[in-house]
This record gives sequence, structure tokens and C-alpha cells, in this order.
Amino acid sequence: QVQLVQSGGGLVQAGGSLRLSCAASGRTSSNYAMGWFRQAPGKERQFVAAIARIGNSTYYADSVKGRFTISRDNAKNTVNLQMNSLKPEDTATYYCAADLRIPYWSTRGEMYNYWGQGTQVTVSS
Repeated sequence: QVQLVQSGGGLVQAGGSLRLSCAASGRTSSNYAMGWFRQAPGKERQFVAAIARIGNSTYYADSVKGRFTISRDNAKNTVNLQMNSLKPEDTATYYCAADLRIPYWSTRGEMYNYWGQGTQVTVSS
């Protein structure tokens, strides 16, 4: 069992940066495939980024590639999402997710067993 607690987020102007963190308790986050998803009002949940359980390879949605970076901090048992060059269309509630079974990563939210509480990111134009 693992609990995910998110921090970060907030309001930023277009072109700015924010950093989201997802702290895992119960088991070390390095044992899990981790993903970030987002959901804007009235829209479906969307995959953002993921980092593999094995090898720590990363994968990004085309919409954030080159602007967002997912990383692990094993010392703090966290996974971070650094978001640069933010755009108004990045506005959404962001969720981290984890799963022990996925060997690498998945873009499908239903593959993840554990979810953070969500954090709001608002980008003003």
C-alpha cells in the first residue's frame, strides 16, 4: 500500500514555471512506475508524463514534450514534475499516480492503482 501526497502548483503567468511534487509513503517511490495526469473542467483526463519503474526511462505527451520534466528524488521518496514555458492550455488539476505492476510506464490512467489528491495549476494569459 502506498499513499501519494502532492504539493506545488498554483497560479502563474504564461511563460512561467511551476514544480509539482508527489511524495510516496508506505513504500519507496523507486519501486513504482509513476505518472502525471491532468484534467481540465469538462475534459477527459489526459496523460502528461511518466517515469519507468525499471531503468527510470521517461515518456511525455506531445503537448508537453520539451517543456515538462519528470524526475525521481529517491532521497526524498518523491517524484517531481518541473513545468516550464507554461501555456494557458496547461491549466488543469494535476494528479500523480503510481503502480507496482507496470514494469516501465503507461499512458493509461486505469493502469495505475494509486493516486494523489490532485493539485490545481492555473496559467494566465
